[in-house]
Amino acid sequence: MRFATILLAAALLASSAAAQTGGNAIPTTTLSLGTATPGGGFPLYGNAFAEVMNAADPQTRIIPRNTKGSNENIPLLEKGELDLALVAGEPAYEAFAGIGRAPVRLKILTAIYSNPGMFVVRADSPYKTIRDLVGQPVAFAAKGSGLPILARYVLDGLGLKQDEDFKAVYLDRAGDGPAMVEDGRVAALWGAGIGWPGFAAVASSASGARFIAPSAEEITRIRAKHAFLKPLSVPANSYPKQTEPIASLGSWSIVLTRNDLPDDVAYRLAKTLHGAEVTFCKKLAQACETTAANTVAAAPKVELIHPGVMKYFREIGVVK
Repeated sequence: MRFATILLAAALLASSAAAQTGGNAIPTTTLSLGTATPGGGFPLYGNAFAEVMNAADPQTRIIPRNTKGSNENIPLLEKGELDLALVAGEPAYEAFAGIGRAPVRLKILTAIYSNPGMFVVRADSPYKTIRDLVGQPVAFAAKGSGLPILARYVLDGLGLKQDEDFKAVYLDRAGDGPAMVEDGRVAALWGAGIGWPGFAAVASSASGARFIAPSAEEITRIRAKHAFLKPLSVPANSYPKQTEPIASLGSWSIVLTRNDLPDDVAYRLAKTLHGAEVTFCKKLAQACETTAANTVAAAPKVELIHPGVMKYFREIGVVK
């Protein structure tokens, strides 16, 4: 009886779907989206991305999946175990350039948001510069994420080594960092971006927060050695009690696709995403940077953008 009931329910659902389409069922494209560990910016963004995209296009179903972050997402895309994945700018740069590995053949779907990197400490701490943190325990975000790689480049530009000049801590879960700052287990937490959950949690804590970014002179030194890092700014009021803008540097996080994602699927994703830019921006502040123009500007080379996405960009005049 139970099996018969299930069959009847399935038949009714199929009949309803067919009735809505004149007897022809609409095929649904299901895509997996790799994010990162809970408590970080990628799951926050990825869940909102999937929700907005799924609502805007019922024929596409994007399913977010927690992973270890950028360094796991790239090989999962290469093996075809993910269709889409969020990847920080520095791991993407290394993967495209073939640094420490063979160059990837993955493609860019969209820029996500800019990632100005900086440290956060308790507001009552004695630390005010990056040099002040030398020798101190510092949480460099989650293992496998792109944030420790960004920190490595920034510190290297200042002649510092992440694992030698600091008591480096790498988190199993991105969400563990703020509590470690609050209770003193670490002096600082490294992170990046506007609206990053780790920064927001420390800034909202009873102790409050102070942000430490490279000085103007330090930014010049860092870029002299690592020119791919771009000057970026965190606008005032991006975090509680942060009344002044913070100048730093970093890169753009992006959504990558597996190499063989069909052109028509990528085209449809781009058209849906950029048609829903206003909705996405209202849902998540970080998503206000997810635009077609920013994707073109953020791509290391325009040839790395998926051909299906480029077709849409030509139609709307973002590229010629």
